[in-house]
Amino acid sequence: MLRELIENYKPYNMQEREDKKVMMTYLNTFKDCLTRKNALGHFTSSAFIVNEDYTKVLMAYHNIYKSYAWLGGHVDGCEDTLKVAIKEANEESSIKNLELLSDNIISLDVIEVQGHFKKGKWVTPHVHLNVTYLFKANDKDFIKNKEDENSSVAWIPIKELDKYVSEENILPIYQKIIEKMRKLL
Repeated sequence: MLRELIENYKPYNMQEREDKKVMMTYLNTFKDCLTRKNALGHFTSSAFIVNEDYTKVLMAYHNIYKSYAWLGGHVDGCEDTLKVAIKEANEESSIKNLELLSDNIISLDVIEVQGHFKKGKWVTPHVHLNVTYLFKANDKDFIKNKEDENSSVAWIPIKELDKYVSEENILPIYQKIIEKMRKLL
């Protein structure tokens, strides 16, 4: 299922074309790349959630990364990355009413993760092979943070993302998704 999704994905630019190759290499090389057992890299899935007038994005302030970021997480063996993106968005923000804006993946990205402590254990540097989906939700719906992962969940104005996102390697990904969203709509 995941292999077919990635094989059939049409890369948007050179970055996605190269990242797609890396993802296919992982799928063809590692039997455990859908789990965190693979310390080199593993698949994750994210939800990029915009409000109804496409001016804000729902983000969480992640305690590990010290930055606002999309909602998402590890697939933990599940090949249904859309299901994972929805589950993670619900868990991290309590948002319930998500409308999928495209049946297709909106972004493929290989993301470097620096070494860090999580729940008192060291997590070695690795990569996240991330699959992202685009959603819309009402920015008046109830949201709340998941205290063990983030300290805030908020609707961030798209025009101000650079003020909230401190991860310099992630900001271009968000900008790419916004560009693709505008072309899609």
